[in-house]
Amino acid sequence: MKEFLIFRTDRVGDFLFSLILIKIIKVNFPNCKITLISSEKNYLYARTFKSIEKIIVLKNNFISKLKIIFTLRGNKYDAIIIHDGKNRSKFISNFLKTKLKITCVTNLIDTQIEIIKKVCNKAQLKFDDNSLNFLDERSYPSLKIPFDSYIHLHFDEKWIYKDYIDKYINIEPTKKELINFIRAITSKNKKLIITTGKKVPKLLDQIKLEIDSSKVIIFKNQELLELENIVINSDLLITCHGWITHIASAKQIKQIDIIDSSYPYDKWTSHLRNYYSINRKEFENLSKEIVHLIG
Repeated sequence: MKEFLIFRTDRVGDFLFSLILIKIIKVNFPNCKITLISSEKNYLYARTFKSIEKIIVLKNNFISKLKIIFTLRGNKYDAIIIHDGKNRSKFISNFLKTKLKITCVTNLIDTQIEIIKKVCNKAQLKFDDNSLNFLDERSYPSLKIPFDSYIHLHFDEKWIYKDYIDKYINIEPTKKELINFIRAITSKNKKLIITTGKKVPKLLDQIKLEIDSSKVIIFKNQELLELENIVINSDLLITCHGWITHIASAKQIKQIDIIDSSYPYDKWTSHLRNYYSINRKEFENLSKEIVHLIG
């Protein structure tokens, strides 16, 4: 049995690219064993994927590095893939046995998919576009979604100026602007589900008495699997770029992805399907553009 060790010690959105790689490995070697070195941030989500046989969490301290080295030093891997390119991962890998070691480096030229294809070439793996459908055999917790058809607005901290990257264009709406935006969507005979991140914008509490609860439902601070379930059952996702952007693409859900022109998002989005992006701008114009795209 072939054994692969993959380092992915960063965020959930980054981990999703490793899921593409893991699916490729499993297609090429169905009976292989994959061990993932994860971060504390992505561990709980990573463990929901049956394609990963073992997960070890790398904590943010030197003792954790030593524990992983002593735990794995007796193993011999067919390949170690440092998919996160982190120095901490490189350090640990130096003490482990493998036939092949591949270190991924994010650069100004290659997209994330091109980086994965380079890994495939080095590891003699056949790349297949079907690997972009990485949400296989998922089971979801019970969540009552009252609409058969709906638009999904993910309204997290990225919409709130003081809670996000301050050099990015401010898209934060006023209470009146957000209410008008929601009404413009529902006036098209559309149902709307609004979700949040862990930090719930106060604006949502301010508008709840002024929206039509028969057309609009707000879910706050969902577990990741609950949020994933809402994404993949929607007709359209509206979101600031994040991990659920990639979830929607994996299931080919239509989406409007809000990005900032100052960042090279194309390195992360070149492979996405049913994908449309618009640049951040002040909310009045942004909302009009979104409503126009909904049609």
